[in-house]
Amino acid sequence: LKGLEYGLKPRLHANELDYSGGIQIGVKHGAISVDHLEFTGEAEIEALLNSNTIPTLLPSTAFFLRLHNPPARQMIDSGLAVALASDYNPGSSPSGNMNFVLSLACINLRMLPEEAINAATINSSYAVEINETHGSITKGKAGNVFITQPMNDYTFLPYSFGTNRIETVIINGDIYPT
Repeated sequence: LKGLEYGLKPRLHANELDYSGGIQIGVKHGAISVDHLEFTGEAEIEALLNSNTIPTLLPSTAFFLRLHNPPARQMIDSGLAVALASDYNPGSSPSGNMNFVLSLACINLRMLPEEAINAATINSSYAVEINETHGSITKGKAGNVFITQPMNDYTFLPYSFGTNRIETVIINGDIYPT
């Protein structure tokens, strides 16, 4: 909490291994995000609904560690916007592959493809406080996009898990073939 005195905003890894009260503590102290959330019930969802704290789900961590999945469907159906992230690190999520995160969100968390895509883009930009300039294709925002192989439908992106359908990434006008 000392960081608040210096203008730092908290972000918490919470409720990954059990009901720890971390979500409520994050909300109480104005955390930008609370992450993991494998153990989240009605009380935690209610706390999040009455806050500006965004729940950030890390499905590749739950997959790699064989943890209980966070209740994404319950959160979304309750009216929460959720963000998705990879939690890329060598100990609990050794993959930063966001295609795989999207797939896991749809398969294991029961999110719809459009919910997962929004969670990985516009909602995640909110979680890292860049939503005014990034996260959606909107006039005045950075035009960071990726171009895929031809697909019949955007829902094929999370459906085709394990396959890289992205051909080109454009970041700040720089073009990167994959």
